[in-house]
Amino acid sequence: MSGYLNTSTSLKEFQILHRDEFFVDKSGIIVQLNKRIFSKNRYICITKPRRFGKTSLLNMLGAYYGKSYDTRSLFDTLEIGKSKDYLTHLNKYNVISMCLNNLSDKGNTYNDYIDLIKNSFKRDIAAAYPELESREFNSISDMLAATGDEFIFIIDEWDYIFSHDLYPEHQGDFLEFLRDLLKDRPYVALAYMTGVLPIKRYSTGSALNMFKEYTMLNDPSFEHYFGFTEEEVAALCEQQTTLSMEEISEWYNGYQTRDGRRIYNPRSVVCALEDGACQSYWTNTGKMDEVLFYLKHNIDEVREDAIKMVNHMPVRIEIRKEYTAGQGRPTTKKEIYAAMIIYGLLSYCDGELRIPNKELMLEFESALEDHDFGYVAELVQNSGAVLDATLAMQGDTVASYLHNIHNSELPILKYNDENSLACVVTLAYLSARNKYRVEREEKSGKGFADFIFYPRRRNLPGIIIELKAGSSPEAAVAQIRNKEYCEKLKKCSTDQILAVGICYDPKTKEHQCLIEKIL
Repeated sequence: MSGYLNTSTSLKEFQILHRDEFFVDKSGIIVQLNKRIFSKNRYICITKPRRFGKTSLLNMLGAYYGKSYDTRSLFDTLEIGKSKDYLTHLNKYNVISMCLNNLSDKGNTYNDYIDLIKNSFKRDIAAAYPELESREFNSISDMLAATGDEFIFIIDEWDYIFSHDLYPEHQGDFLEFLRDLLKDRPYVALAYMTGVLPIKRYSTGSALNMFKEYTMLNDPSFEHYFGFTEEEVAALCEQQTTLSMEEISEWYNGYQTRDGRRIYNPRSVVCALEDGACQSYWTNTGKMDEVLFYLKHNIDEVREDAIKMVNHMPVRIEIRKEYTAGQGRPTTKKEIYAAMIIYGLLSYCDGELRIPNKELMLEFESALEDHDFGYVAELVQNSGAVLDATLAMQGDTVASYLHNIHNSELPILKYNDENSLACVVTLAYLSARNKYRVEREEKSGKGFADFIFYPRRRNLPGIIIELKAGSSPEAAVAQIRNKEYCEKLKKCSTDQILAVGICYDPKTKEHQCLIEKIL
């Protein structure tokens, strides 16, 4: 059975994908790739986070270009079928499909790994070109050149040994293997390579400098083919009645293209629609503790930023240098954030860093509970008691908790601006997100409420929190009543609504809290 050359695996996998209830047509990318065939720009490396549709696209490309089968019935009705050069390239090429995440059963050395790849190549070429079997070749590239044919290379998880920190002393050798296989070879009609990590750049260049790269930080050409656009998600939502577009957006939206289009995590969207329930899917793949893993590299520098982002506040920072394959563990703040952007753990647009969506927000909230976060972890762990005191309408107890948080060791919580008070409240009520959907600065009634807590269960009261500096909690509660902030909560069929007025006096440095039933 063929391992790499003209295998039927891509076809079979794309057939399965094509039959899926929530299939999204991304074949438009083929129009762009067809222009690159046999051109100087035929080397393309696209790196995106896990579960962003990279492998699905690879299978589609293999099914389209592969000459071993007729796939016209699959593509006729797709976007590529409308292209003028659709039939020019359909099923016309020898395709070498490689997924570089396979380790040898013989051992776990670099030689075992690379020999597995080389031997698969030799077997495939010898089977397809038996006249070459008896000849001696110095390299795989020489063997491919001797065929006299052209090939399309489709390479998945090119960065596997880098992302899994395998064979560090031989990673340069691996890059040289790929260079020798692909660079300036007349048999390469197109080389399409994908993974998570961008290619490492050295001071003297890179072994793979023939590739034009498209990454999470810089992708003006292909970014809307990875992930789902807002229009694509809206169309999927219309195919079912269980989940609303609003729910899907809250959980899985948060990435953005250069021209402002919203991008959703595709695997999570499809899983949610299939299950009829929004929950964490993507973060349960790969490393379970990825967020904490990166934050721990320099908690002292990133602690305050993490608190801001959990409070839905963007962090302004210039990230120009990408985290790349073989770079090693990030240490500085910018290196940590660059790595988290590449892995899809943070979104970055117009110089602002954000937690993309609820799916990842849950991971950040969980990370703050780790003991390495020091006093923050203690505050988060005590947040359940703050909610309990609120539900019991114990305003003095809530005020006491807020005062303790304010007097913590964290400079961000010293009330240098209005957002600092909101950060304190966010930390104080962090565990409430398990029982409530918490919205900040939401339009309701005749104005914008500082916080609205939408109960996830009917037996819980809705909560509205209004913050005041240099005023009184009575004034805050009166504003909740007068501006009718409860209107949205009433539509949620909640039987009870609590108005919570929180005041901080900059002169006395004291907090006050008043809690009243308004429904």
